[in-house]
Formats: sequence, structure tokens, C-alpha cells
Amino acid sequence: MSQKRIEPYWYVIVLLLVVMAGLFGTHLVTGWMPNRVAFAIPVVGLSVYWYGVVIMGGVILGCYVVASLAEQRARHLFTSAVPAAIRKQPIDQLKLDKEIVAILRKAKIQTTGELLYQRGLNPRRLGLSKEGLAVVAAQLQAQQDIDAAWMDDPVWRSWNPEYVWTGVIWCIVFGVIGARLYHVFTPSPSMAAFGIESPADYFRNPEQLINVRNGGLGIYGGIVGGLIGLLLFAWRANISWVRWGDLAVVGLALGQFIGRWGNFFNQELYGRPTDLPWGIAIDRPLAGFESFTNFHPAFLYESLWNLLAFGVLYYLARYREDRLLPGDLIALYLIFYGIGRILLETVRLDSRAIVVGSVALPTASVVSGFIVLAMIVFLIGRRLRKRN
Repeated sequence: MSQKRIEPYWYVIVLLLVVMAGLFGTHLVTGWMPNRVAFAIPVVGLSVYWYGVVIMGGVILGCYVVASLAEQRARHLFTSAVPAAIRKQPIDQLKLDKEIVAILRKAKIQTTGELLYQRGLNPRRLGLSKEGLAVVAAQLQAQQDIDAAWMDDPVWRSWNPEYVWTGVIWCIVFGVIGARLYHVFTPSPSMAAFGIESPADYFRNPEQLINVRNGGLGIYGGIVGGLIGLLLFAWRANISWVRWGDLAVVGLALGQFIGRWGNFFNQELYGRPTDLPWGIAIDRPLAGFESFTNFHPAFLYESLWNLLAFGVLYYLARYREDRLLPGDLIALYLIFYGIGRILLETVRLDSRAIVVGSVALPTASVVSGFIVLAMIVFLIGRRLRKRN
């Protein structure tokens, strides 16, 4: 019986868990906190912070996982469409020039099936010149068993894993813009230290609009902005934004699990004072809390919650795809994050609030509550319609 292969990214995830546990355990025992600066670039006099390094690491690992899942879906569609006899046929039977065969074998293409698969994803994967590609296409079309659809519009092309690395640029650019705008219109109370007490203060000081180093990126604005980036990229690439969005949220949850540790290095995203043994020490707490030393590690709570969300979404995306409807994972991610954010706001200190009568509700909790309810209604409603 053959053993199932463990994907390489699981080793990285486990290693990160060990490193994170080591860092946090060391802090609890000794009070030591790593320096915010990872390294400096002397030539330009620029400091690179661990915050940015950790976030980019989360983005890269999340993209890698999504690309791997996309590759699995592409392979599944390919093997479902192309008979085994053709997939296993050696490329020697195509009567190609020796030079072309040598280039293909250098690209690890030994069979007609692999040739069809890689060409269907992106002809550039074959490593051939324009003339060589034309020769290969002519030889494939000359084969009676080759379906024209496999040449012109193969179904597996929609899951080309290369789309991940191109599309993420669109998502990041629009995501950062959206995250910044969300913060600008809902600035946290701690921004008063920088002269920002309301959205109007940003527009009175336009230079602060782009000064993200003073804090100010809202996750919901980032999600909306990232969605806009995904929509634009999917439109240009002629692929389904909903189906790719279902995979994207798997990587997003993983990236958030890792990225939240940037808050640990920055000594931010902590909660109320606590005597619990896992409380973290903050050097410069918010005004009014200077007499306290230990605070709830809110960043850790959110990180672990996102790890749970990633595990559930990953399992469903990989092993229960046939039971899902397009958009299910997007909705489930929003439910997960919304519930986690509502729980997190119960311990956070630096939250913008909406005053309703004599009750002050965190803005993020109100937004999260609406999103969670809307997504639950969406999931239940579409399944009732499908059943009927």
C-alpha cells in the first residue's frame, strides 16, 4: 500500500509553530522581546522591520499552498478528460525532431499526456521557441485520438497555478488601498497620539494618508480591496473569480495566522491587563494603563483562531470539493473571521466604537455581526433552494 505524500508546506507550517512557541515561551519566562528591526540597509538608510518580513512570509506561504491546491485541481480535471492510454504514450511516438524532444525532456516531459497538460496550462512551460511550439501543435493535432478541445481550450487551464503569483499582486495592491481607506474612515483611538482623532484629521494632514508606518490598516477594507483586485484579474484572465476566491481564502487564513506575529514584534494588538500566566509584557502601554505590565496577547488569540480557520478551509478545499458550491469557502471564511473578531473585541483596548444610546459597541464587532449573519443566511438559503 502506497503512503500518501506529505506536502512540503506542512513542514514549514510545523517549523513556524515551533519557532513561534519558542519565541512566546521565552518571552513569558524571561520577559525578553525581540527587536522590531530585522535588519538595516546602510546604503539607503532604511530599516526593515520584522513586521513586514513576517507578513510577506505569510503571503508567500499562503500563495504556495493555494498554488498547490490549484495544481491538484488542474491534475484532476486533466486525468478526468484525457484517457490513460494517451497520458502514458511516450513523446517519441509523435515523430518530433530530436532537438525538440531533448528540450522537452529537459523540462521533464516524457509522455504525450504531460505534454498536453503543460501546454494546456501555459505553452511557455515547454521551453520551446515559437517555431517549436507550432511543430508540437501540428504533431498533436495530427493524432486521431487527440481531442481538439484539449488543444484549443483545455478545461484544466482554468486552474493554472501560475495565476496565483500574478493575481496576488493585484490583490495586494488593491488590498492595501482598501485596508488603508477603512482605517482612515475608522481611525483607532490610539491615533490621537499622532493628531488623528477623526477621519477629517487625515484630510487636514494629507501626508498622513499614506503614512502606514504610524499604523492604520483595516482588515475588512483589505478584504474588500483584495476582492476588487481578484475580480479585475479574473476578468482579464477569463477565469472564475468565485472559484478562485474559494481557494484564495485558504491562503488568506494561513497568511493571517503567520502575519499576526508581526504584532508581537511591534508590541501591538494586545488586550486588557491580565494576571493570566500567558499575559505579555508591554514596554509602552496605552495612556491610562502605564501602571500595568501584563496584557492579554490578543494577537495570539487571533493567530490561533486563524490557524483553526485555515485547517477547516484547507480540509474542505482539498477533500470535500465535490460537496461545495461556488462561494461556500468565501462565506465560511467570513463567518470564521467575523466570529473571531467579535470575540477578540471583548479583550481589545484600542477599538473604535459606535455609540448606540448609552452603549458603546466596537465598530469591528458591529460590522462582523452583520457579515456573519449575512453569510449564514446565504449558506442556508442557497442549500434550501438547491434542495427544493
